[in-house]
Amino acid sequence: MRELAPMALLATLAVSTPSCASDHLDSPSVIADPRADIGDLYAWMAPDGRRLNLAMTIVGHSFSDKIAYSFHIASGKRFGRTTATIDLLCRFASATSADCVLGKADRAHGDASDSRGLDGDKGRFRIFAGLRDDPFFNNVRGTRAMYGVATDALAGSARYDAAGCPGFDTAQANALRAAWRTTDGGPATNFLRGWTPDTIVASIDLAPVTKGGPLLAVWATTAGPKGQIDRAGRPLTGNALLVTLGSDQAQDAIKERYNHASPSAGKQFVAEIAKGVALYDGLDGRCGDSMMIDHRAPPARRYWPMAELLADDRLWVNSRSTTCTQLFAVERGALGGEPALASDCGGRTVNYDAVNVYRSLLASGTAAGIDDGVHADEKIHSTSAFPFLAAPDPAPPAS
Repeated sequence: MRELAPMALLATLAVSTPSCASDHLDSPSVIADPRADIGDLYAWMAPDGRRLNLAMTIVGHSFSDKIAYSFHIASGKRFGRTTATIDLLCRFASATSADCVLGKADRAHGDASDSRGLDGDKGRFRIFAGLRDDPFFNNVRGTRAMYGVATDALAGSARYDAAGCPGFDTAQANALRAAWRTTDGGPATNFLRGWTPDTIVASIDLAPVTKGGPLLAVWATTAGPKGQIDRAGRPLTGNALLVTLGSDQAQDAIKERYNHASPSAGKQFVAEIAKGVALYDGLDGRCGDSMMIDHRAPPARRYWPMAELLADDRLWVNSRSTTCTQLFAVERGALGGEPALASDCGGRTVNYDAVNVYRSLLASGTAAGIDDGVHADEKIHSTSAFPFLAAPDPAPPAS
């Protein structure tokens, strides 16, 4: 299968299309209805330490009255083990008629489209649902240019090692990075500028969501009459790391299974995710420095520790902290030998440079190193002022 390596790299590293964010249009079920397609999930602590803030962007520009939109919040006393779960589930009869239920703790029913939000009957949470500016940013064209450089290198002198990591020489690695941080040969630009998805935003009192302990694991789903359609946790895992050397049909099949599964069923995807991690490990020009790589394991299992972590695709938030600086902070504090991060809330705020951090950890085992040249959205988003995401630009007047 070595001759398929260039195309396998392109498929495995695929992340964003022109239409939306870090998880998008990635299986036939999702393509069938963008109103069921979760673009991104955000979860972080309020600055006063009293509330968990959540946001879910939906690729479609409207909600469906046939789909349930849910945040799932599990809690525990230590990383990796949760003992209690509560869901915030919303349905929409129309754009101005929301019905959101927080377990048995509270319910909000009415118009949640006003930017001030709609409070639950018992005041345990506030909800907003409507169009907002998408806080996700990504240099899509630069990423695709990098694919081309990688494909050429793999068609030439670059070779895989026994663990599946592609070995690029210094010149090739430099060319990869240069292509990645430019757009059409010029300064890097955010391809998603101006994108305005429908968004569900919630701010929830800690008491209902911390029954099991202060460490929270958050994921989101959409579900229709026939069951779960899409899910999201950390950015990119479902799209960037779940492509095998098989056909398009085989790729669709595994993504369908992934989208229909819960994080607790992640074990079935570990082997496939490990292949993707191995590919990413070579993008900095060095193999063997990805986060959590096990050098003592046989080559085929070298990337399994990271793959097992990613297979449980939930955003981890330390509710004891109001300092939120970067993606994977909770995981790295618990597993990565970085005790300073024990006082970070982790999760994902609307302002994290999440994609560059994610890619860097896979490629170099550190939070920096892979850079697509885009580090912030054009709009200013807030981590404290509800509904957090910036308002979209006004529609142009009709001609």
